[in-house]
Amino acid sequence: MSDARPELLVTAFSDYICPFCYVGDARLNRLREAFRVRINWCLLEIHPETPPEGQPVRELGYDTETWERLMAALDVLAAEEGLQFAEHTFTTNSHRALLLAEAAKELGAASFYPLHRALFEAFLRDGRNLGDEAVLRAIIDEQGLEQSLGDQAWSDPRFEDNLKRYRLAAAQLEVHATPTFFIGSRRLDGAVSFDELWQAAQLAADESQ
Repeated sequence: MSDARPELLVTAFSDYICPFCYVGDARLNRLREAFRVRINWCLLEIHPETPPEGQPVRELGYDTETWERLMAALDVLAAEEGLQFAEHTFTTNSHRALLLAEAAKELGAASFYPLHRALFEAFLRDGRNLGDEAVLRAIIDEQGLEQSLGDQAWSDPRFEDNLKRYRLAAAQLEVHATPTFFIGSRRLDGAVSFDELWQAAQLAADESQ
């Protein structure tokens, strides 16, 4: 039986330590009810300066008022999507997690997407350190994947090259924040509402006809 839903191509710039990206991912998933969504995940490391052991969020340079405003906005968005967040007290280096996700893409969607969501949940819901290789290897086990996936992700230069290409694409497109979505002819920056995503998806579907 053929799938009558229109195909929707999305390019998403995202990082697993970005709480607003987690919200954006949940909202993109809601589009799947009406569209055959295909996402080009451009994984973009937002804090490469952060050491793998992590550091307090105050090192990100936000003043207290701005940080509290961001967290209040995040609480509202999380409630809208039914997401749970740990108290956001530390940040970490996501580089190894991004490489792991890149390697998982080659296994297909059935392996990539559970890992993709587990990486978001590990840091943002459970407060686990994605900069710690032992944590990432535990996540590999939890997803029923082979440890060789991590070995390949962290040694094969192809995956580093992919991340470099995403950084170059971000620079060319003047992407300065995550998440950033490209849907058809529209660009959406930040944790935009589901209605905005829906409108962009409908326009893209109309344009493709």
